[in-house]
Amino acid sequence: MTPVADQQGILGIDIGGSGLKGAPVDVENGTLLAERFRIETPHPATPDAVATAVAEVTSHFDWHGPVGATMPGVVKSGTLLTAANIHPSWIGTNAAQVFTRATGCPVTVLNDADAAGIAEMRFGAGKGRSGVVIMVTLGTGIGSAVFNDGVLLPNTEFGHIEVRGKDAETRASARVREEKDLSFKKWGKQVDDYLDRIDALLWPDVVIIGGGVSKKADRFFPLLTTRAEVVPAQLLNDAGIVGAALMVPT
Repeated sequence: MTPVADQQGILGIDIGGSGLKGAPVDVENGTLLAERFRIETPHPATPDAVATAVAEVTSHFDWHGPVGATMPGVVKSGTLLTAANIHPSWIGTNAAQVFTRATGCPVTVLNDADAAGIAEMRFGAGKGRSGVVIMVTLGTGIGSAVFNDGVLLPNTEFGHIEVRGKDAETRASARVREEKDLSFKKWGKQVDDYLDRIDALLWPDVVIIGGGVSKKADRFFPLLTTRAEVVPAQLLNDAGIVGAALMVPT
């Protein structure tokens, strides 16, 4: 257990298809106030199972204050409307209420890619950028966050657009590269195809690539030929944690 003196900052928890990680965040500068704590996302990722995991994170930090949490799906007023990489029983479930009951803490819930994008726009690769900026997270699935002059269009689902007759996630997610043991050269071409499709639809000025694979940007960025400027996320896998904390009402 890692108590945080006087409950400094806001606890951010990033819930993904494979991992669930959290840390208290200094929302003034976007830094973590303690070492990140990570556990595996339970399978099946039902509401009860995920709520238990979220409570484990709050207990690890002996946390009793406000919490921000991300979910891999469309979130409206705390309720999940889609569940692409978690159990379908989440659809129609108010995640904010479920997590609040499980932890005893007030919990704010938002889409995971939106959270990552918010963090990158405030503190990372999107800071000071105007025009259309798109955050794309390549992980278990593909998440997207769209900003115009810094203003978020929430709950976009551009990870599920059709590319060459298939859902984009089945071609360009980091999980696909790992499961199919694709070379960065072959996978990079599939990511490029995806970005070209995004470009044709939205004409972004900048695309920020996030997710754990952004640490290996040098392995596939040179292979990208899409029109828009493509940059790696700066907050890497901490972006979702930071963005979740930033969206908690104060």
